[in-house]
Amino acid sequence: MLETGLQGFAEEMVTEEKSAAKMGSGELPVYATPCMIALIEKAAWTSVAGELEEGQGTVGTALDVKHVASTPLGLKVTAKTTLTEIDGRRLVFKVEVNDEKGLIGEGTHERFIIYNEKFLKRAQQKKA
Repeated sequence: MLETGLQGFAEEMVTEEKSAAKMGSGELPVYATPCMIALIEKAAWTSVAGELEEGQGTVGTALDVKHVASTPLGLKVTAKTTLTEIDGRRLVFKVEVNDEKGLIGEGTHERFIIYNEKFLKRAQQKKA
């Protein structure tokens, strides 16, 4: 059962593949903001996945995140999400991202509970 306060975590090492230069989001060899966003989403969706009904999943619908400090290659980054609001199928998370030296990102993330099969069917109809 979904309840506020549920926490999620995800971590990764900052490698060249996850750098702004490699991701195309900048030219420097530091942790890329798109990678930080993906890590936040992973922490959020995995935190609630086991609490959903069979055949349900979540999709990200909104992000309001600040990338407040850079992280060089070779450090570990950890995203922590806390479910703060449940409004029907809308879920809101407080997010915090840290590297081994301290805070690098913070904000909120919103996800929406979907029925996987129905969602995929609608997506496939766009191809037709």
